[in-house]
Amino acid sequence: MERELKYVDMVEQPISMHPKKFALWLFMVTVVMLFAAWTSAYIVRQAEGNWLEYDLPEVFWITSGIVVLSSLALQWAYFSAKKDNFANLRTGMVLTVLLGIGFLVGQWYSWIALVDREVFFVGNPAGSFLYVITGMHALHLISGLLFLIIVLISTFRLKVHSQAMNTMEMATTYWHFLGGLWLYLFMFLLLNH
Repeated sequence: MERELKYVDMVEQPISMHPKKFALWLFMVTVVMLFAAWTSAYIVRQAEGNWLEYDLPEVFWITSGIVVLSSLALQWAYFSAKKDNFANLRTGMVLTVLLGIGFLVGQWYSWIALVDREVFFVGNPAGSFLYVITGMHALHLISGLLFLIIVLISTFRLKVHSQAMNTMEMATTYWHFLGGLWLYLFMFLLLNH
């Protein structure tokens, strides 16, 4: 007796991601590559000698604390959105935006402290690298703040809630990424300046 073999095509569910989220992840990978290149170049150039020795501004410690607090505030807002707790959602978003602005102000004061220590953008490459790395992070942080402000406005229009979390998820992902990036950069600079 001959047996018949039956082939059943199993349709697999493809891994899917919202196109905007996918674009955000691609952008973040690009940013990681950019900062990896700069930090690698920093190490290579530092090894060549003629490197200005200076102390990092103390305000970097404060801005690092601010960025951690801003991530905590945003995570609280995210959880509040999932529970449709609009008062906490708005409060968390406002706190995150204010802390983000505080971070940028702190970064500005770090540049003032660098100038006071005679570390300039031009001249020794040590200063140039520091200004480029912190300046580019600040530029990305500004883009993150603009995104947060858009989400904040959406929260007041009741467009962010448990059934509409896409923009909130993207803003949270990007902001945590920027916070983690800053902590990496700060540790890198502490260990390599």
